[in-house]
Amino acid sequence: MANCADVFVDRLRDHGVRYAFGIPGGPWIPYMEAMRRREMPFILVAHEAAAGFMADVCYRLTGAPALCHGTFGPGATNLATGVGGALLDRSALIAATSEQSDAMRYRVTQMNIDHQALFRPITKWTTRAEAGTLTDTIDRAMATACAEVPGPVHIGLPVDLADKACASDGPPPKTGAEAELPTPDAIQTVIDRIRQARRPLIAVGLTAARLKCHHLLARLLEAVPAPVVLTPMAKGLLPETHPWYAGVVFHAGSGRLADIARQADLVVGLGYDPVEFDYEAWLPQAPLVHIDTAPATLSAPCELAAECISDLGAALETLAAMAPLATEWDPAMLAQHREDLYRAVRPGSGNFGPAEALDILRDVLPPEGILTCDVGAHTHLLGQLWPTPAPGRFLMTNGWSSMGYGIPAALGASLCRPDTPVVCVTGDGGFSMMAGELVTARRLGLNTVIMVLADRMLSLIEVKQGWKDCPADTSRLFSGAFLDADRIFGVPVLKADTPESLRRSLNQAFATQGPVVVEADIDGRDYHQLIARSYK
Repeated sequence: MANCADVFVDRLRDHGVRYAFGIPGGPWIPYMEAMRRREMPFILVAHEAAAGFMADVCYRLTGAPALCHGTFGPGATNLATGVGGALLDRSALIAATSEQSDAMRYRVTQMNIDHQALFRPITKWTTRAEAGTLTDTIDRAMATACAEVPGPVHIGLPVDLADKACASDGPPPKTGAEAELPTPDAIQTVIDRIRQARRPLIAVGLTAARLKCHHLLARLLEAVPAPVVLTPMAKGLLPETHPWYAGVVFHAGSGRLADIARQADLVVGLGYDPVEFDYEAWLPQAPLVHIDTAPATLSAPCELAAECISDLGAALETLAAMAPLATEWDPAMLAQHREDLYRAVRPGSGNFGPAEALDILRDVLPPEGILTCDVGAHTHLLGQLWPTPAPGRFLMTNGWSSMGYGIPAALGASLCRPDTPVVCVTGDGGFSMMAGELVTARRLGLNTVIMVLADRMLSLIEVKQGWKDCPADTSRLFSGAFLDADRIFGVPVLKADTPESLRRSLNQAFATQGPVVVEADIDGRDYHQLIARSYK
């Protein structure tokens, strides 16, 4: 019989797990050794939260969960930030933590907390492994993580488990249950409501992005010509050049989308997950048709006219086969709307601001490149301004929305797509949280560019303080230069304070082997104009 460490790694590999991230404690060493012998890399990170974010991105880009690890106490609590991200951003992963033995589990001892209680509210399932049922536990963990709606599962590994004898069972079962096909009555009710509409508005969200429904969406628009609004994490499902593209809800300039939404007599939610933005926050006074893998959660006065909870792809196939509907929307009006929207998110104030910096980056980054976006004021601008030609080329967190996401997400993307240019856009606040991951990028030799929009403030908080007429001195991060160095942790730093110098620096960064930081010294005052108080 093999030992539990070997069986744990073998079973995960059998399920398609190829990457593991984290910071080890002593009890994790047997598992790392098992990974080394099986050429399954355990990637040391600078902070356990980064391990969770990197595992999340591996699932988004490959469709296979990854493993992340933290040791007792502080390792587990740090890891919880990344695990929570996977829960609310809907990514399957397996989180493992070292736990005390049965004899010491309820004792007061160093670094000991109840990991099961810690992870219960931020996972789909948490459990404590035992030698006699280890393979069954892993099988259930993978099935639970991958089942709709996907998310994280936590497995506690007792400190004395690794060397125990453990049976290695046969091939693992297939993960993920088959999604239910839409019932004829439910899909017909949806079709009838759409056919009654003269001005339907289509809202597409995270579920549709995760299930890669972009081709089906394009086919549906041939049958139902109507404006499409996207949630931020659905960017790429419909190119900004498409004649029925209307914009992104919740982000810069989204108030202009309200003018379109108010004209709708029906809203059709396709794969719309309210974890990003509640329907009630923007829905016009029109009935809602909700088509998703999970029911809608609504409060008055929203009217749910029809709902189809089923396999999303199968539902969209049926809708796309509808006879073409003659709507009253004017494509020329929508084209003018897009032109006005794009002009609004580029204020042209004459200073070197974030919009100009991002436009330059879009010019330099090849169309197939991947951008990861940290959380901050720039997120609201990127969500509307950044052209995204296809799914998987714009990675952000909007369900969890944790600052510090951008850099580890970019490293995860570079691991999964080593031949694809990858850039992270982060503010100086988010960069400060995860600067230590530059050591990870340098050690792995990742060709990742990190562009820091340095405006010396927590700009999103500064904007919101302005709404409340509060002084913003508590949001100032620093004065003067930010990094003030040519290298940080051995990684080159290129500086830019004009459009011309930024273009030069970015071209140099993408031509350089290994990670590069580009510090763009921008004027953040444009954010006050670009970020609206609310959608309505």
